[in-house]
Amino acid sequence: MRIIRCVNIMKVVQINSVCSFGSTGRIVVDLSKEMTKSNIENYIIYGIGLSDYPLGIKIGNKIDLRLHQLHTRLLGYHGYASKLMTRKIINKLEEIQPDIIHLHNIHSFYLNIEILFRYLAEINKPVIWTLHDCWAFTGHCPHFDYIHCERWQIGCYNCPQKYSYPISYLFDRSEEQWRIKKKLFTSVRDMCIVTPSHWLAGLVQKSFLKKYDIKIINNGIDLEIFKPTSSSIRKNFGISDKYVILGVASYWGMRKGLLHFIQLSEKLGENYQIILVGLTHKQKKMLPNNIIGITRTNNIQELVELYSVADVFVNPTLEDNFPTVLLSIEVNMFLESLLNDLSEIQRMIYILFKINFISIWY
Repeated sequence: MRIIRCVNIMKVVQINSVCSFGSTGRIVVDLSKEMTKSNIENYIIYGIGLSDYPLGIKIGNKIDLRLHQLHTRLLGYHGYASKLMTRKIINKLEEIQPDIIHLHNIHSFYLNIEILFRYLAEINKPVIWTLHDCWAFTGHCPHFDYIHCERWQIGCYNCPQKYSYPISYLFDRSEEQWRIKKKLFTSVRDMCIVTPSHWLAGLVQKSFLKKYDIKIINNGIDLEIFKPTSSSIRKNFGISDKYVILGVASYWGMRKGLLHFIQLSEKLGENYQIILVGLTHKQKKMLPNNIIGITRTNNIQELVELYSVADVFVNPTLEDNFPTVLLSIEVNMFLESLLNDLSEIQRMIYILFKINFISIWY
């Protein structure tokens, strides 16, 4: 198999669930901007939300999204609806005629994997697939390590996460979907798999995708944006004299450790203030009074200001894949400690991974 090289490339199309917002949405835009600087014509095809990024091409609508969700939840199949929207994606690819097709997240209820991969196998163009989770080589879930499941290596069955994303209320289709994915995802002749971390690359090497070249390219952040920034957040919340503990996630599920923050709040004194970013309105209502909850924000400047006020950033997630939030907070806090000559201990980042959260503090 020849290695895909970015030499004399004229056109690139990225395909992702979102554009401009969320971690993967910002990643595809950052890649697009770098390609534009190198005079590479490029576009981003996406299916969820709205973006004002000029090179973004929206395919999909709320009705199709809801129908795809219903299809998954009632029938147990994920990635097999949205036929019309996927044909629109293919029509757009035919119109643009890219030299390279760069896939990112192709789950999230916006395209049909059978239609897409049959097309990719037929046109025989170079494909890059950046994996941001494990969904591509399992029969159902995007994450499995924190429940110690290894069925995906030989073929999924009796899925212990049937009721987790992408939720299936009635049927366990994990065994069948694993076989279909294996057939579809290994049908493309010229494909390179990219992972942001050695950890994920190691998992891919144990999966049916191991036949492809696997490259590790770490996620990055814009240092012109993520840097120590003055903020009025402490004043606005009346916490100027408190030690701020910050937690950030795009979605606070069980895997992300929301329960651990609630347990921690019961142990801390009045001199501490926990701030959690990325909560739903329902989750905010459930928080104890000593936790400040902020709903999900796509405002980059607001995130930078939040990172800058933190004394400690805590990431109690049980499983993650080189998250950009850790890069962002590390840069903000490390640079600020250098500028202000603050103690290393005060500014250090606690990355709590697969360990008892409360025992670290007590």
